[in-house]
Amino acid sequence: MSTGAPSVALHPDVAVLEFLLGTWVGEGQGHYPTINAFGYGEEVRFWHVGKPFLAYSQRTWALEDGKPLHGEAGYWRPKPDGVVELVIAMPTGHVEVEEGTLEGTTLSLASRLVGATSTAKAVTAITRRVQVDDDVLHYVMSMAAVGAPLQEHLTAELRRVA
Repeated sequence: MSTGAPSVALHPDVAVLEFLLGTWVGEGQGHYPTINAFGYGEEVRFWHVGKPFLAYSQRTWALEDGKPLHGEAGYWRPKPDGVVELVIAMPTGHVEVEEGTLEGTTLSLASRLVGATSTAKAVTAITRRVQVDDDVLHYVMSMAAVGAPLQEHLTAELRRVA
């Protein structure tokens, strides 16, 4: 996927994540003990610049009124032996460093670090499971936060649109 810069070849180390490239749009559901359940729309983009990582951006909005909900940006870094590292920054004041595995087109990641500003809510752990079947991406994100144990927080199904 191009970012407007001159076209460059996909870095060979990133070929294992090529199935993620593109723009994905769909809907999801969120729930957690400390909030009301909600539905959301979502757009996720994965692109490359010829380096050994994929760039990533994500944004969500409320289904009922289109109000922006969340966004994040980061990098997916494949490593030898099916290991994948993920680094994400969020406007909530959080940063995540996750590591996990790639098996086929399924990624299973868990946080090694969740950093936060002094005003961010307490988040202590995150896991993500991302599965791609052709042009459909499913994910489940679990979280331990504000005193609650690790549990499912978000699920979504997105379709590749570009």
